[in-house]
Amino acid sequence: MSIDRTWRLWRKAGLQVPRKRPRKRIALSRPRPQSPIAAGQVWAYDFVFDACANGQQLKCLTVVDEYTRESSAIDVAGSIRSGRVIEALSQLISTHGAPKILRSDNGPEFISRALLRWAANENLDMALIDPGKPWQNGTAESFNGKFRDKCLSMEWFRNRTEAKVVIEQWRQHYNEVRPHSSLGNQTPAAFKKQLFSTTQPEAVFQDEWSEEIRQVKWKAESHNRHIRLDTIKRDRKWLQALGFVGATKK
Repeated sequence: MSIDRTWRLWRKAGLQVPRKRPRKRIALSRPRPQSPIAAGQVWAYDFVFDACANGQQLKCLTVVDEYTRESSAIDVAGSIRSGRVIEALSQLISTHGAPKILRSDNGPEFISRALLRWAANENLDMALIDPGKPWQNGTAESFNGKFRDKCLSMEWFRNRTEAKVVIEQWRQHYNEVRPHSSLGNQTPAAFKKQLFSTTQPEAVFQDEWSEEIRQVKWKAESHNRHIRLDTIKRDRKWLQALGFVGATKK
């Protein structure tokens, strides 16, 4: 059938094909809100869901350092509410120290009053992404995709206990064995170790300066002490001349 006949039949039947609209894309040059500039500044966390062979549901809380790409923890349970999220974050803070910002989506567990109150007491800023813009939490989304493709989709969990063991083994492999292209093909653990090793000379340099400062202060105090002794001797001679103080025996 020719194109002209197809056109006539299409017009006669009153058919309409919706015009294909261009898809909105995010500009690559657009900066991410509150990007980290050092390790431990921004933690991104999210949920990943799966199921076991026996029907048990899996809800995994993933926490990632945005600067080092290190997976701090993957908490696996059947149900995770705001109370357990607070407990998991508190354990991580006691181990790694407190971050400045926590980034997450607007899930009910992440915007609960209990979690917001706890974050305010810990002096933590909450960076909640805009609705419908998961790219603002790109680090967590990227990690969750690798976690699903390389672990959840590749493993067959018989129960929740086995899932916890296998997922923890995969997390350690991700941190210590798997290289990351954005880290110069280093593992997150190696990249983090390199960061801390580069900050050691600066600390030693500061300690050396502190020792020099202490020596300068000691010399200044000694000099001031000698000045005070000279002043006391001069004043004593003047008092002796006036007769207020007796002469000292030699």
